[in-house]
Amino acid sequence: MKAVAVLPGKPSSVHLRDIPAPKLTDQPHPHVCRIPEGRGVLVKVLQVGVDATDREINEALYGNAPPGGDFLVIGHESFGQVLEVGDKVTEVQPGDFVSCTVRRPGGSLFDLIGRNDITSDETYYERGINLCHGYLTETFVDDAEYIVKVPKGLKHLGVLSEPASVSTKAIEQAFLAQQRLQVWKPRRAFVMGAGQIGLLATMMLRLRNMEVYTLATTPGPHRKSEIAEAYGATYVSTRQTPLDELVRKVGKPDLIFEATGNAEICFRSMEVLAHNGALIWTSITGGKQEVTLDAARINLEWVLGNKLLVSSVNGNRHHFEQGIQALAHGELTYPGVTERILTHPVAGLDSYKEMMHLLEENQALKVYVNLV
Repeated sequence: MKAVAVLPGKPSSVHLRDIPAPKLTDQPHPHVCRIPEGRGVLVKVLQVGVDATDREINEALYGNAPPGGDFLVIGHESFGQVLEVGDKVTEVQPGDFVSCTVRRPGGSLFDLIGRNDITSDETYYERGINLCHGYLTETFVDDAEYIVKVPKGLKHLGVLSEPASVSTKAIEQAFLAQQRLQVWKPRRAFVMGAGQIGLLATMMLRLRNMEVYTLATTPGPHRKSEIAEAYGATYVSTRQTPLDELVRKVGKPDLIFEATGNAEICFRSMEVLAHNGALIWTSITGGKQEVTLDAARINLEWVLGNKLLVSSVNGNRHHFEQGIQALAHGELTYPGVTERILTHPVAGLDSYKEMMHLLEENQALKVYVNLV
């Protein structure tokens, strides 16, 4: 069967190749964990979302092939339909629509208790990213433990399951950590960035009845600003209203959700957070970028202001389920809005060059590959 893969460590190596079609009893990553007998699920891939992670893997910034191989099938945002299940699978059945989690367990204590999303191992295993093949192929097999059901009525948003899990986990982590304050009722939030993660975070924070300002560079109106405003947020172009000016106008935010992929903005956000506030970092910033800050002032204000920095990456099954629930809640509250994030469908695996071109040129809010 066809698959889109890269040669890790070799820039611009994305290509189409043939790989064996999996059987229900196959072990997709036996070097990490074996599927228990009767717990396999065979899935037909319907759509795969792609993002900056896939672009950066193709740029050889990170990513490794599974042990013993020289290529990595990319694509970590899956949506498909169950074809066959093992005789001990009760969670899903043939015909169900599903997504599949990304990280697989290593050997740390966190992995052993099912929290492989926060492994303490230096080496991590992620489908389509590091040491495990991904979903940009025709079918895949995995353990039912990692298969997450998507309601039929939400199948038009199923390809957003993985990004939704990232946003919902990050917000959940901040609220869990802020239990240290005993009472924390954030009223105002800044979302830094209006990509898919930022917009989904905007929606989720609005569902918590927060006053949300979604910040990005380009002045509106355009699709991103329209989506943010349709969620009931205020879109702010930092070209027109710099961050410090916005703070003077509306006040400091109790929560900042950073999703720009820009290292400077990660740290600049530290300068404007309110007392007892929480700053969430979700960006992965590769390469090298030096930023000059008044570190002494930040140190003083953060210590005296009881401020919190939370970093969050990946999500486990719970976060996928919570993300899908948030997508459903958002669809009921803001009908038709979230679907507007899905801007650029690509027809089939053969169109991988078009897919990568869209990612490299930043021409799209959300690129996804249709296999049906």
